[in-house]
Amino acid sequence: MKPKTVYIVGAGLSGLSAAVALASRGVHVELIEAANQAGGRCRSYHDATLGRSIDNGNHLVLSGNRATFAYLRAIGAEKAMAGPDYAEFEFADLKSGARWRITPNDGLLPWWIFAKGRRVPGTTAIDYLGLAGLARANRGKAIADVMACKGALWERLMRPFLLAALNTEPQRASAELAGAVIRETLARGGRHYYPRIAHPTLAAALVEPALAMLKQAGATLRFGQRVRKLEFAHGRVVALRIGDTEIRLGDGDSLVLATPPWVTQDLLPGIAVPTQHSAILNAHFLYPAPAQAVPILGVIGGTAEWIFAFEDRISVTVSCADRLIDRDREELAQLLWRDVTAAYGLSATLPPWQIVKEKRATFLATVEQAAKRPPAATEWSNLLLAGDWTDTGLPATIEGAVRSGQKAAKLALGERTR
Repeated sequence: MKPKTVYIVGAGLSGLSAAVALASRGVHVELIEAANQAGGRCRSYHDATLGRSIDNGNHLVLSGNRATFAYLRAIGAEKAMAGPDYAEFEFADLKSGARWRITPNDGLLPWWIFAKGRRVPGTTAIDYLGLAGLARANRGKAIADVMACKGALWERLMRPFLLAALNTEPQRASAELAGAVIRETLARGGRHYYPRIAHPTLAAALVEPALAMLKQAGATLRFGQRVRKLEFAHGRVVALRIGDTEIRLGDGDSLVLATPPWVTQDLLPGIAVPTQHSAILNAHFLYPAPAQAVPILGVIGGTAEWIFAFEDRISVTVSCADRLIDRDREELAQLLWRDVTAAYGLSATLPPWQIVKEKRATFLATVEQAAKRPPAATEWSNLLLAGDWTDTGLPATIEGAVRSGQKAAKLALGERTR
């Protein structure tokens, strides 16, 4: 039986995906967000320094992210994620000056690893066989327990790939989560990991179309309203409090908490959640990318890890950035701009810039922290959890966030989930 109303607390991607899935099924949704805008860590905003809209951080989606593209289709925004219809990834080593391009083939059989010009320089096809061990479940093991974290394949592909996916130093990260990423991308053939970037912004691709769809469906959207307390009785949530306002839940109503883990723990004392987090640092430079620049460049041997080329700006992402998060902002801008100029062969001085620090960007994807991720269902019959930090089987990614919201929606509808 459909719930009468589903209250969703949190309008990040997990909350939005739950709301969209429920509204698509004719359920009345009330979306409540503490901030004045939706999007969470996938928000966009107008930056006065640069004089244009920028994203809070650079996010990459892969063509095989099935939940994300189902969400995009539901909100009519599938074309807002742009990229080539082939898998190709270019890298630059700032120390040696070497550059290479990895070009996997589309099909399931990875014949590209046998082609010297398509695989990582300095590797042989045999080196890639070691990834089979990582692709297994490997519950309770770190990556260093199941594969050799050294050599050309590791340094020139696997470490940067896993660092970006897990936002945790790969050697100590969960092999189970890494294996899930491998199984859904590299192991399925190149057509499942064509790179996709939001255009013109994350909000325009992932947030604004969702809000428009929800409004059209008759959903109630509340912004700038923080839920302070939940009330429970007879094994279910019966009310939520926003300031001095109390919202009572009827017998057929449900609640989805799509809030960060620390907020969820405040509302549900005693629930186990990940308690350690990892930072991400992004830098935006008001300088047009060179005409020959690829959309995404992997960087090795510098501080920058990924450089994103846009028509009007260049952006840099550094994962697992706790070591940098307290450093002076201008010092960081200078440091990262040096990497950009080295990678692109530029002689330009530091242009207008913006540094964005996300101190608690993701949960730390270690075995210990992953074990603390709760399931979507709770001990309360009408209360569900969503968020990339819940037990999605994936690390904290856009795909994980969207998948968590869709799972919560199915459970609210009384449907089975995997």
